[in-house]
Amino acid sequence: MPTLHRKLERSAIGFVLAIVVVASIGGIVEIAPLFTIDETVEEAPDMRVYTPLELAGRNIYIREGCYACHSQMIRTLRDEVERYGPYSLAVESKYDHPMLWGSKRTGPDLARLGDKYSDEWHVAHLINPRDVVPESVMPKYGWLQRNSLRVDDLGQHLAAMGKVGVPYTDEMIENATDDAIGQAAPDTDRASGVTERYGEATQVRAFDGDAARLTEMDALVAYLQILGRLTEAANSQTAAVEE
Repeated sequence: MPTLHRKLERSAIGFVLAIVVVASIGGIVEIAPLFTIDETVEEAPDMRVYTPLELAGRNIYIREGCYACHSQMIRTLRDEVERYGPYSLAVESKYDHPMLWGSKRTGPDLARLGDKYSDEWHVAHLINPRDVVPESVMPKYGWLQRNSLRVDDLGQHLAAMGKVGVPYTDEMIENATDDAIGQAAPDTDRASGVTERYGEATQVRAFDGDAARLTEMDALVAYLQILGRLTEAANSQTAAVEE
């Protein structure tokens, strides 16, 4: 006696319909939760956007494939929290397009890397990782300190982020180039504009140690130093749970 599956195989239309039904179930399971996204993403009133320099650094991070070896998502497992810090919240990736959660960890997770090491450490690590971590298998990125950072198109990058929901203002977009230069040159008039637009907590300094030149190293270190620092939501939630 033919089984149901054998009957379906003999009917092209029936088999196609069965495939559609099964695929739809998977689609519904993945899509349905998105309709409740406002209820599942935490609130973070203190959340701030990336500065133009930090966004440029993030673009370099993606360009160089750093996400292939480093995740940016701390899971709720006890050993992960003890090693890396408070587990990651969805809201922390609110302005990340694309998100860089990742799953492979050839190197450590970087979700809480901001302010963990000095700028000098990051520069030395990127120039030659073995100088600070002898067992590292990470490649060298010394050319970042020699490459001047392109800043003339940063306004377009901010505008593109604005199209997908990042709340950059027209003033931020218009001053993107000046703000990128000013964030790495603290003794210039441009530096004050950065803190006015992005907040007093914005890190303004020569990230690669040379305020005379704006390099790709400046941008990448600025980005690394803000990871996990765009909002204090994770730390606040951890404190609330402990209480």
